[in-house]
Amino acid sequence: MGAPKKADWREERRKRAWELKQQGWKQKDIAVALGVTEGAVSQWIKCGRDGGEEALKAHPAKGATPRLTAEQQAQIPGVLAKGAPAYGFGGEVWNSRRLARAIKREFGVSYHPDHCGYLVRQMGYSMQKPTQRATQLNEKAIEHGKAHHWPRLKKSRAGTTHASLCR
Repeated sequence: MGAPKKADWREERRKRAWELKQQGWKQKDIAVALGVTEGAVSQWIKCGRDGGEEALKAHPAKGATPRLTAEQQAQIPGVLAKGAPAYGFGGEVWNSRRLARAIKREFGVSYHPDHCGYLVRQMGYSMQKPTQRATQLNEKAIEHGKAHHWPRLKKSRAGTTHASLCR
């Protein structure tokens, strides 16, 4: 993957400062030529002296070590395949909170639900939403509300509600 482009040009600038120093340039002149401070050039030259040109290369931050090992992450599709009811959840639908609890139970590792969604997307999966509407919904009441109450509450272009105009 390599270092980001921003780090690449900075690395090239450090290497150029090192080359110029090897050619006998003064620190002050290198700083002017590269548009940086003398202190920056001083640090780069010290790094070059101590570690050679390798020390001037960009080293991206490593970040935190993952809580799950690669082997454990490879087992997450198996956890999903068992189904949500296997972990005591009602229905077959997985969501981030459910997966966080299943990972805690399976591997003893706590993850924030948002991160579980990220993990699953990294593996090429996605969290699902139920395809059915809740059985408790009263369709007649919903249609009545849409037809009679919603138009009164809807804002007009002038910023007032239809209800205030009908009074």
